[in-house]
Amino acid sequence: MKRILNLAAVGLMVTCTAQAQSYPSEAVTLVVPYGPGGASDLAGRALAESAREFLGEPITVSNQSGAGGMTGARAVSESEPDGYTLLLARVGMALSPAVNENSSVDWDEYTFLGSLEATPMILAVAEDSPYESVEELLEGVESNPGAMAYAASGATAIDGFTVQTLLSDAGMDPLSAATLVPFRGGGALATALLGGHVDFLAIAAGSLMPHIESGDMRPLMVYAPERMDSLPDVPTAEELGYELAGQVVGWSALYGPPNLPEEVVTTWDGVLAEVAESDSWLSRADDRGSISTIGSVDMATYAEEQYEFYRGLAEEFGYLE
Repeated sequence: MKRILNLAAVGLMVTCTAQAQSYPSEAVTLVVPYGPGGASDLAGRALAESAREFLGEPITVSNQSGAGGMTGARAVSESEPDGYTLLLARVGMALSPAVNENSSVDWDEYTFLGSLEATPMILAVAEDSPYESVEELLEGVESNPGAMAYAASGATAIDGFTVQTLLSDAGMDPLSAATLVPFRGGGALATALLGGHVDFLAIAAGSLMPHIESGDMRPLMVYAPERMDSLPDVPTAEELGYELAGQVVGWSALYGPPNLPEEVVTTWDGVLAEVAESDSWLSRADDRGSISTIGSVDMATYAEEQYEFYRGLAEEFGYLE
């Protein structure tokens, strides 16, 4: 009997090892926790296309929007830790729990597979706007408090904080100087500006660059560590002396549910290393105005730093007591 049990245990170990070593053996679902057409969706689809050849299996993008990105994030964090459901994480995965005491997922309830890209934000107006610079825009806001409107996905979303930090830097009330009009997804936000429903916005470059290149929008400032190659004449927030706004930047990363097996983590380490050198990935990042960051930061450390930054903003602006 003992011999039979030993043989059964060995057989189980062999089976488990074979299953682990066979990852992946089917398609992987990449959850994008925001709607189609925005910066998150573009980044997710670029990763899916670029990583497929190195992973050896298809990667299916699934848009699961809601609750500022946390609906999709929660779905992944609660999924089976087998490597077949992953998350195209965005700054919201650190920001949302920082500003919401009852967040459905905390910033560290994931397996951090790696950073993907930095995504500059752009402050823009429509091409027929009378404002030619950030200073002129801020003068317009200050001259008629609350009258001018901006589009954002939420007051405590990153595209809300882009504007609020700028207003705060300019000495205005970040919550009342301009009126936030909410829209869901980068595509809808851009459409709101193009349709004249708002006066300005500051959202991810990927959602705005096609409209800037077509001449339908005018960029006034970028939220990035340095000027964008595609917009060399547009100054950064830091250059213009806006301290808080100069610290805001978007990003993408690849997360999985907690406790992913080491074999899955190792597989994605290798895949991301290949993607980092992929012409497909790099060219698509350039098209979106993004900067590839694969392998450049420790994602767990960076996520914690981002959580602390937005926690501080939430307390300063009165979202948290």
